[in-house]
Amino acid sequence: MSLFGTNTGFGSGGTGVFGSTTTDSHNPMKDVEVTSPPDDSISCLAFSPPTMPGNFLVGGSWANDVRCWEVQDNGQTVPKAQQMHTGPVLDVCWSDDGSKVFTASCDKTAKMWDLNSNQTIQIAQHEGPIKTIHWIKAPNYTCIMSGSWDKTLKFWDTRSPNPMMSLQMPERCYCADVVYPMAVVATAERGLIVYQLENQPSEFRRIESPLKHQHRCVAIFKDKQSKPTGFALGSIEGRVAIHYINPPNPAKDNFTFKCHRSNGTNTATPQDIYAVNAISFHPVHGTLATVGSDGRFSFWDKDARTKLKTSEQLDQPITACCFNNNGNIFAYASSYDWSKGHEYYNPQKKNYIFLRNAAEELKPRNKK
Repeated sequence: MSLFGTNTGFGSGGTGVFGSTTTDSHNPMKDVEVTSPPDDSISCLAFSPPTMPGNFLVGGSWANDVRCWEVQDNGQTVPKAQQMHTGPVLDVCWSDDGSKVFTASCDKTAKMWDLNSNQTIQIAQHEGPIKTIHWIKAPNYTCIMSGSWDKTLKFWDTRSPNPMMSLQMPERCYCADVVYPMAVVATAERGLIVYQLENQPSEFRRIESPLKHQHRCVAIFKDKQSKPTGFALGSIEGRVAIHYINPPNPAKDNFTFKCHRSNGTNTATPQDIYAVNAISFHPVHGTLATVGSDGRFSFWDKDARTKLKTSEQLDQPITACCFNNNGNIFAYASSYDWSKGHEYYNPQKKNYIFLRNAAEELKPRNKK
């Protein structure tokens, strides 16, 4: 019996997989812990594509490494391999066939990791740290898109030392997402640019930000025909904007919602407001997960405009999250994000990656 493929109560409280009933603040949701997590804050997570049998998870960290684990059907995780950069790894992605992993680093390079040979080669270079990396598979080309703090977005065919194309951005790249034929990049100074990727990448539209504070994360969502139709944008001010590219009624269809805040709306006590560190859409249901510096994850239904679930509070921020390709597993990383400065950094505190059964909790609300 597959633990992730069926609703077995995996990670749903009670005694949990490890038989512990004590309330444990590092894992209050009693989810499965990934073995051998990185030794420093975890910046990014990505599951293998549907073309690969099984589930493999890669994660990059501020310890300059990227690690790969096999996630078995019984929930156990097996560390498979790891590779190093000479600076923190800020983003990771997979090729569509699952044979390669691409990594972006503060060392101003991106690398291609061939998992079969366990070799890496440099495939991209920027003048500043590379913050985002995405694989693009178009009918007439495949390439890697890298976004950097040097204010450029570059496209690489992985075989040449020079980019196929370099696009200037108004500011530093803070976050990006790609769902062919669309890419969206959010920059410093609240810049927001949509690109179209058909034939060759080009700037499609600059959008005035729906948020008033620094952009932190962005994720594209699809319509019922699986076409990219808009994006969710998260800021450091505990808020997410849902933005459609061409909505029938922009004033009504686009909206923002508050999240990752404490003390509710009671005005007597000031509200603690936390950054939204990552957003991930469920590949089947189209619902979404957000994770924040408050140490919680939440699941949302954007169409019903309702919250489906919020986790208990972990004892440190959640810095990254992702779903596996069939949406049965939700992975999230618990590590310090420096949101409260160096005074709150505790080098003794371990970092964790947790896996949760996501099959049931992300089903959309029944429409009235």
